[in-house]
Amino acid sequence: MSLKPVSRPQSVVNAVVAHMRDNGLRMGDTLPSESAVAASIGVSRTAVREAFGAMSALRLIDIGAGRRARVGTVDGEVMALPLSHAVGTAQASVPQVWDARRALECRTAELAAIHRSEAEAILIREHAMAMREAGDDLATQSEHDIAFHIAIARATRNPIFLLMIESFSDLMRQTCPVGWAGRRTDAERLAVFDQHDCIATAIASRDPAGAAQAMAAHFDLSLRALSRSGIN
Repeated sequence: MSLKPVSRPQSVVNAVVAHMRDNGLRMGDTLPSESAVAASIGVSRTAVREAFGAMSALRLIDIGAGRRARVGTVDGEVMALPLSHAVGTAQASVPQVWDARRALECRTAELAAIHRSEAEAILIREHAMAMREAGDDLATQSEHDIAFHIAIARATRNPIFLLMIESFSDLMRQTCPVGWAGRRTDAERLAVFDQHDCIATAIASRDPAGAAQAMAAHFDLSLRALSRSGIN
């Protein structure tokens, strides 16, 4: 069996990731200097600098002028790029992404109903109300829609769910107006707000099954609206 060769910068990335893991480093902790990493691995500082640049782009490390690199803070933007790339290059379709979202978000709604704080329940409801108030202002409506789903994910107390839901933000900005156009009557458009209200109410009521069911119904209609707009 042949193994894929590992580039020099990739070997540096692997070594730095192993260093963070083996030494129990946490967010914000300082990493060894470029020269120290180069000496310990036996590569040039140029290779280390290239690897650090790649790790910074992935938010694995945080590089600042005049100081050593630190362990970075991951967020959903890092995961958003592969998703947008997959859709933009026809390696995945929006309905396929939304089908995966449906599964994830039914679970986040369920967990949020179990774990949410009072403040989080209020915030989720406020974003639902703000969506309704935004009406046909699709840019504002979309931002509150995104914030609504992120607030639910945060209330799960599971950072992986939060990262994954955050990663859908860019695609939501692109598709929310399309889905809105696929809802052709006032009743269908009002149903968008009613569904978000139902989700928020179930979470506030600590009703996990109801929250999951409301989220599933929301996605079923969203996928139908996208299909009507020609996104299949």
